[in-house]
Amino acid sequence: MSKLAIIIVSYNTRNLLRTCLESAQAGLNRSALEGEIWVVDNGSSDGSVAMVRERFPQAHLIANETNVGFAAANNQALRDMGLGDRRITLSPSPLPPRYILLLNPDTVVVGDALATMVHFLDETPSAGVAGAQLRYPDGSFQHSGFRFPNLAQIFLDFFPLHHRLINSRLNGRYPRAWYESGQPFEIDHPLGAAMMVRWEAIQEVGLLDERFFMYCEEIDWCWRMKEAGWRVYCVPRAVVIHHEARSTRQFREEMFVQLWRSRFRLFEKHYSSLFRWAARQLVRLGVGAEMARARRAYLRGELSAEAYRRRVEALQQVRQMR
Repeated sequence: MSKLAIIIVSYNTRNLLRTCLESAQAGLNRSALEGEIWVVDNGSSDGSVAMVRERFPQAHLIANETNVGFAAANNQALRDMGLGDRRITLSPSPLPPRYILLLNPDTVVVGDALATMVHFLDETPSAGVAGAQLRYPDGSFQHSGFRFPNLAQIFLDFFPLHHRLINSRLNGRYPRAWYESGQPFEIDHPLGAAMMVRWEAIQEVGLLDERFFMYCEEIDWCWRMKEAGWRVYCVPRAVVIHHEARSTRQFREEMFVQLWRSRFRLFEKHYSSLFRWAARQLVRLGVGAEMARARRAYLRGELSAEAYRRRVEALQQVRQMR
């Protein structure tokens, strides 16, 4: 059983992906961990596949012709490792790695982050998931662990009243002092940009839910793991630089729709009917406010007619979701 497998799902992020792969390989070498790297490319058109083949021939590469989504792409690698539901088996399944790290291509592994996370999971058998401490490229603080979504978070998404509220427990954030202490602390879920998972936990709860094309798949996974008795932590001494949303920025309106489609799916799967009703009312209220903001920006000349049309269409799609 190898110690660690790293899965990186990429979509048109060639230069960032190259830097990410260099840092991941350096992290493995530095820590002397027995590990391997998997790249699942979701139909990139920027030469990402050729770059991986040329510069990282040791990596396992899965090149999809189309974008199958984040959850499905990770599951492809997990199944090839011998985890989850291998529906068709032509030969005995390989022995899976002890830990699997889901790593975004817009990240850079810093120092001994990989070894730090592996050591924590080795020493904490009740932990099914460990998330890294994420930082922005300039080294500044980035929230890395979160509470499960609540109604206050939905409200603040549309009405960010004050930065203190945005960074508060009311909005699902954990105190910054907890990160600065350097000690691992329990959370509901980490951001999926750098999330290490124990293989036994995956075997118990199953693979990522592929109905989540993008967003919320790590929240659902952690929810299922916590229901099964596994604990989830943030490990602040494991630092990973995160450029944040470089793939999804390519289609802002489309990703806004995907975000809310996934959130409603999460609500349907794990929340009460009363919560879902209240969430729909808050979203409709927020969408109305966003439409008014977009209209004012268009009239001031800050949005082109085409950009205004795309934004309104995306907002209308979200308002009509059930």
